[in-house]
Amino acid sequence: MAREGENANANGRRERSMEEGAAGDGREEGVNPDHGYASSADKGCGLSLSIPFLQKILAEIFGTYFLIFAGCASVTVNLSKGMITFPGICVVWGLAVMVMVYSVGHISGAHFNPAVTIAFATCGRFPWKQVPAYVFAQLLGATLASGTLRLMFGGKHEHFPGTIPAGSDVQSLVLEFIISFYLMFVISGVATDNRAIGELAGLAVGATILLNVLIAGPISGASMNPARTLGPAIVANRWEGFWVYIVGPICGTVVGAWAYNLIRFTNKPLREITKSGSFLKSFRNNST
Repeated sequence: MAREGENANANGRRERSMEEGAAGDGREEGVNPDHGYASSADKGCGLSLSIPFLQKILAEIFGTYFLIFAGCASVTVNLSKGMITFPGICVVWGLAVMVMVYSVGHISGAHFNPAVTIAFATCGRFPWKQVPAYVFAQLLGATLASGTLRLMFGGKHEHFPGTIPAGSDVQSLVLEFIISFYLMFVISGVATDNRAIGELAGLAVGATILLNVLIAGPISGASMNPARTLGPAIVANRWEGFWVYIVGPICGTVVGAWAYNLIRFTNKPLREITKSGSFLKSFRNNST
């Protein structure tokens, strides 16, 4: 029984890695020194220019850079050489996400996506004051990766690796909402629920990305990530339907995060959850 308790505690600490990542040396209030993960609900912290926070920002820049570089490079090479194929592109995106989650998830939380960061913040699982810095880091990483690809392969119009609706904007908007909902629902399950197997988070998220690209790639480009769309758009100065990839992923991830919170296990009766304060406040405290 003692061994089971240790494993449960370890899972509980690991599952916070995709919310906030490691938090310094573990000596701050609300931080477990054994692993260094802490939720925003515990810390209530804002933006602080500490070394650990700067490390998180750098991890988001590097992680987003390598994710966008690998994924968009597969698109560019396939457009120019025709050797990777669409299923190959799907696999590259899924593997890129998986390896980067395992690489820096314990440092920054491995968001790599402004929509995921915002969704965690709306649920009280990430400090709002840190959102601008994370979003800036993600956009910077995506833009640098897109710029690198442009230098390597040139700026031919037909080799654009960004996302553009193949059909109507509304069709792509609905698809982006659905696949972003799906992605965030999975992330919430494997990364924020202490009953999940934390070691499989990267594999589950990577597989979800692969499936979503297979489903929506031919129609919307399967962005799920405003940074993935804005990086190539900024470098190439192409903005066709870009609003779809801002509104769809953000709305989808926010709704997906809250949908998982609705089914998150609790042993508290409804009257106890709702007896004091607003329902949303009580539900938020209970879900963390």
